[in-house]
Amino acid sequence: MRFHSVFILSIVFCISIIANAQHYNRDSMISLIDSVRKTIVDTGHIRLLREWAYDIGENDSVLSKQLLIEAIDKSERINDAGAMVNSYRLMGLWYKGVGNMDKALDYYQASLQMAKENNFWYLMAGAYFEISNIKYWKGEYDSCIDYCLKTQAIFESSKVFEHKALTNRILDKKKSDLYSNMSSVFNTLKNLSKADEYIDKAIAIANSYNSNKMVAIYTQQKADNYFENGNIEEALRIRLKKIRVMEDSGVAKTLLQAYYQHISQEYLELGKIDSAKIFAQKSLVSAGELEVPDAIANANWQMGKILLKEKQFTLAETYFKKCSAYFLQSQEPTEKRGYYAVLHQLFFETGRYKEAYQYFQNYSELNDTILNSERSKQFSDREAKYQSEKKDAQIEWQRKSLKQRKMLNSLLAGSALALLIISLLTYRNYKHKQRLHQQRINELETEKQLTATEAVLKGEEQERTRLAKDLHDGLGGMLSGIKYSFSTMKGNLVMTPENALAFERSMDILDSSIKEMRRLAHNMMPEALVKFGLDIALKDFCNDISTNSPLKVNYQSLGLEKKEIEQTTAITIYRIVQELINNTLKHATATTAIVQISKIDNLLSVTVEDDGNGFDTTHLQFSKGIGWSNIQSRLNFLKGKFDIQSEKNKGTSVHIEVVVE
Repeated sequence: MRFHSVFILSIVFCISIIANAQHYNRDSMISLIDSVRKTIVDTGHIRLLREWAYDIGENDSVLSKQLLIEAIDKSERINDAGAMVNSYRLMGLWYKGVGNMDKALDYYQASLQMAKENNFWYLMAGAYFEISNIKYWKGEYDSCIDYCLKTQAIFESSKVFEHKALTNRILDKKKSDLYSNMSSVFNTLKNLSKADEYIDKAIAIANSYNSNKMVAIYTQQKADNYFENGNIEEALRIRLKKIRVMEDSGVAKTLLQAYYQHISQEYLELGKIDSAKIFAQKSLVSAGELEVPDAIANANWQMGKILLKEKQFTLAETYFKKCSAYFLQSQEPTEKRGYYAVLHQLFFETGRYKEAYQYFQNYSELNDTILNSERSKQFSDREAKYQSEKKDAQIEWQRKSLKQRKMLNSLLAGSALALLIISLLTYRNYKHKQRLHQQRINELETEKQLTATEAVLKGEEQERTRLAKDLHDGLGGMLSGIKYSFSTMKGNLVMTPENALAFERSMDILDSSIKEMRRLAHNMMPEALVKFGLDIALKDFCNDISTNSPLKVNYQSLGLEKKEIEQTTAITIYRIVQELINNTLKHATATTAIVQISKIDNLLSVTVEDDGNGFDTTHLQFSKGIGWSNIQSRLNFLKGKFDIQSEKNKGTSVHIEVVVE
């Protein structure tokens, strides 16, 4: 047995040399495998087959699969549950590597089932994690977050340490990978604040175990969040700062190829065509060396976009044809949507309007399917539910603790009749602790309600932003395109005076439609609020009301010049003022109104007054209107105070105070 162990260790050493050699030697590998096959079939024997299969995966995919099949067969033959779980998992990884996600999912599910049956919590978490990756790739984001949260729950429990080989360092590495994946899902669903929260957790953990390689990879992912926020220059700055670390630290070639492509895309967005082309060429070369279909398709797509920007339409179309088969068969909806959009642009700019219209229809249908789905809401709801369940568990623990302490003190009081003074002091101590625990319970309940309110408000603002963007970019672009087509057609048509007059009326109606659409998009998410802050946004809003309605609104501000207010707070204050002015328009029959906002130190004060017909404020507690309910919910979220004064025929005054950072 001692000889067997030494033999196995020596073979491991040899294979590590072979696997890390510049040129893979298949004959040497087969010779080593044949030597091991002569040894006793046990857990170590099977583990060695798995490790070899993993090490030679990139160099010899066929032999890698054969070794995994052999590992599965032998682990089932000796009925070793742990060996079966790991062998199934690695076979899933093999199928994932060759792009067969359905087969990969089958093996991951088999690994998960076996881990559950044997209470292998750490291996169970690993299976959940791998399945979440497949679900993300398939675009099934609701299932993806389910599996991510199940993984997180195990990682944050003590059960995970049933795996004896697990150390805190290994667990930290697994957690950082999980947080990285969760950040990717939130990024895809445009919940960028959550995406940043999770990738910052991953970076902090990687820094704690001094992994420059992983910090570089996660920092690239943070750059993705900057890109999605529209801060392209910052995203590019971060990538270029860390790309040399990634090249020198030996990260996977697939990752390096993807980041070359990101850098090319960001240079293209900034109009730096030459630099974009350099990194696109690097991406294309790396993809060709990898021989991975999705990498090759995306690299060709990026090069085609650059050539399209340069108006080299024929050459651009050549690159798009190279990747068309991949994108048309892709199960990833956002990939296919991007392909449709760029093909629509190519055919439109080359005058092939029939093909351009067909691709635009395909793009619109797929875009509606993605944006109108409930995935984003489900994802936020599930994440909020997970946090809420953690709070509920804390509350339940506190309640049980109170009950146990009450029983203990009752027993002490009954058994200490002779020591009256000590009993009284014990009882007094008990009552004090009880008050503290009850106070903590109340605080947790309040925190839970605020968390739920925050999720609802953020979801509402995200939906407003999405709808405003769809109206402005989608419908607005289509209407503007129609107007341009009509204007072009007019010069080529011979019309009677009556038809010319009707044509001009139609153009006026189209102009009015475009203005109305822009007004709606602006009301749903004012561009000034995002770009210039609360002060400018409120000033624009009051001016618009004064211009387009009988109500004249006078806006005054103090202390907001060059003062930045956190965006969530700014949006909430803006919606409160918007709701109050809308109530004045609907119910007050007022001619003038005043909106005053001031910031002194950390106190933000808002006053909205009108000269309308007023009302009895005692009716507010019985009001069933949605508007006032929305105002109260937002004030509760900000932990703000308000005072309302109103009398019949003497107008209304609402004063709000909020503490801000």
